[in-house]
Amino acid sequence: MDFVAGAIGGVCGVAVGYPLDTVKVKIQTEPKYRGIWHCVWDTYRQERVRGFYRGLSLPVCTVSLVSSVSFGTYHHCLAHICRFRYGSPEAKPAKPDITLSGFASGLVRVFLTSPTEVAKVRLQTQTQTQTQTQQRRPSASWPSAAPPMCPAPPACSVPGPKYRGPLHCLATVAREEGLRGLYKGSSALLFRDSHSFATYFLSYAILCEQLTPTGHSQPDVLGVLVAGGCAGVLAWAVATPMDVIKSRLQADGQGQRRYRGLLHCVVTSVREDGPRVLFKGLTLNCCRAFPVNMVVFVAYEAVLRLIRGLST
Repeated sequence: MDFVAGAIGGVCGVAVGYPLDTVKVKIQTEPKYRGIWHCVWDTYRQERVRGFYRGLSLPVCTVSLVSSVSFGTYHHCLAHICRFRYGSPEAKPAKPDITLSGFASGLVRVFLTSPTEVAKVRLQTQTQTQTQTQQRRPSASWPSAAPPMCPAPPACSVPGPKYRGPLHCLATVAREEGLRGLYKGSSALLFRDSHSFATYFLSYAILCEQLTPTGHSQPDVLGVLVAGGCAGVLAWAVATPMDVIKSRLQADGQGQRRYRGLLHCVVTSVREDGPRVLFKGLTLNCCRAFPVNMVVFVAYEAVLRLIRGLST
């Protein structure tokens, strides 16, 4: 039940939050943007609405699997801990149990999400270019009786986008950078997801407990909305520094490589842009996290209740 509910909740969440995720990645990896609205306007001006959904197809195809594994791993790990510590998987877990299960959930995600994150970041940050044509015109100072000019040279074309889509991006990265290229930035992703998912599930459990009406075992829909949204905001507040480093490492490779690894990327980014660079996109992450995780947890809880109702 947890795997199915997690899959449906994840798809709903990515559908809501992807455009803001694109803006977040662009702000984190491209210094030319002065802020959120500048990035939004520039993306819309150059690529219209389509620019906000670059690389969406791969996350939509994979998010059900990733979200399913995340929620399923969390609940199975929690059940095993409760069985080991309290003798029953149905026992009420303590906060350290929830934290450890969330941490395990984040670790498992990394192996599934790293290649898709690489493709997503590369597609979101590549510049859309168009073919431009130039024609040479005869000089006005030439006499009119001069022989006709040679045919104009062929149109001068600017190369189009390097990656034509998610699968082409993955194939290109694998061919040019090897298997290691598909897992570029996985160390930062590991640090990001492990402690952020521990925060995510712990804060959701605490908020649900606080928002459950007296005499009930679970919060109502409004309580789930608030708990899910706040849990998402807290998780992204914890995750943003490593998310910045992850995005920079994964985007690095479209041109001359700048970073030799996780530590070099952190040091170089802080030296060039100051400590504030580690919190680039924090406001946007938090604004995106609230509605996305409201939807994720409401869909997740609704599917769980539906499945339980059908099975009884």
